[in-house]
This record gives sequence, structure tokens and C-alpha cells, in this order.
Amino acid sequence: MSKEQSRSRPYDILIVEDSADDVELFLRTLRKVQADIDVEMRAYPVTDGTQATATLKGRRYDAIFLDVNMPPPDGVELTKQIRSSGMNQTTTIVILTGSEDRALMTRAFEAGANLFLFKPIERTRLSRAIQIFSVPIDRERRRLQRVKVKCKATIELGQIRLDCETVDLSLGGMLVRANRILPIGSVVSVALTPSSVPEVIRTSARVVRTEGNEFMGLQLEGLGEIEAKRLGEFLVPLIVATTDYRI
Repeated sequence: MSKEQSRSRPYDILIVEDSADDVELFLRTLRKVQADIDVEMRAYPVTDGTQATATLKGRRYDAIFLDVNMPPPDGVELTKQIRSSGMNQTTTIVILTGSEDRALMTRAFEAGANLFLFKPIERTRLSRAIQIFSVPIDRERRRLQRVKVKCKATIELGQIRLDCETVDLSLGGMLVRANRILPIGSVVSVALTPSSVPEVIRTSARVVRTEGNEFMGLQLEGLGEIEAKRLGEFLVPLIVATTDYRI
């Protein structure tokens, strides 16, 4: 897939920063960087970690910029939360800091941060950071590209068994229609039966969103190598046919 195709929609970026002045500087610099590298970005600033926690539960972002020094939860704690659950587990995380504290950097990387960006935010540094993380963003977009396809699926949670049908499907998740919904955060067992695949694809998944009383968005979490290959063999030709991707 070309860069032009992968960037057919803007990058959605969450900025978590408790200083209004720093937010304004970041946004001004971001506007200049967009012009420099011809990448459109939509920025969503929030001013504290608690607000960010709520925001992250309901929306997926392409990149997240976290100020490390905030009232709890700070940038490191938020990074741990993001990596432990929810729809932003694989999102690129950039830590914003004015300190070159090696111990802090180590803790942030161990928590799951991908990059550091030092304050004050400079145009060249921000441009370089975006160019670096654009590669995994575009790769993740390909993985999450959804195709409208109907497949039979069975979802199990404890004694609950639901016979479902997919509305759309990607290499990382699916939207299913069922006769009831399960709580967001539930980890379920899934048996997927695509029409052209001779064997059932079995995996675990997490309920990450619900729509009304019959639709659930599932994020695949336990897809083994063999099952991933089967799913890819079924889905990739459909992705190519419907979106003109070149993989």
C-alpha cells in the first residue's frame, strides 16, 4: 500500500498535558509540521490523566502524547493503563518531558512507551517523531482495516454461549450481531467459521465497545500462529479486492 493510500484519513492524536501554555505551543508546532511533511492530523487535547483515562475507553487514536509530570495518573501510569487493556493497546505512545532523567526514561519504556519528546517542543523534533511513528501507524491501519463480511461465530463467556454473525471483520477484530451484549472488558472465547475456511478459527477476544442491544465490537487477543494464517488467507484477498491495497 502506498503512503498516500494509508493516509487517506488524518492521524488522530491524543495530547495529555496539564499546562495550557504547553498545549498551545504543541498545537502551533503541530500545525507547522503538518505543512512540512504533508500529513494531516487531528489533535484532541485533554488536561489531566483522569480525563484521559475516560477518553481512552471510548476511542482509538493513532498516536498518544503524554506529559510525564502530571497529578496522578501521570504519564507513566497512563502508559501502563493503555498497554494493559482497551482499544489503544498497540497505539504509539510518546512521552513528553523536560527532564533527561534516565531512571524515568527506563520506567516509561518498561511501561510501554515508544518514544520520548523533550520540552520545549521543537518543530524538527516533532517532525522527526511523526515520521518515525508513521510507519507503525500505517501498518496498524492495514491490520485493522475492516471488510463487511458475514460469518457465523460463537462467543462463550463462562456458561454463556451466543450464536452470532459478523457485520465486519479485520485481522485484529470484528463487529458482531448477537441476541444480547456482554459487558465491555469481558474476555471471551470465539469460534469463527468463514465460509471458505475448512476449519474453525478459535481465539480469545475482548469486548471493547457495544452498540445498542445487539452489536459488540471485539478485539482479538489470543490469535495463534495457525489461526492467524487461516484468518489472513480468508481476509486479505477481501481487503485487497475492496480497498485496492497492495500488500
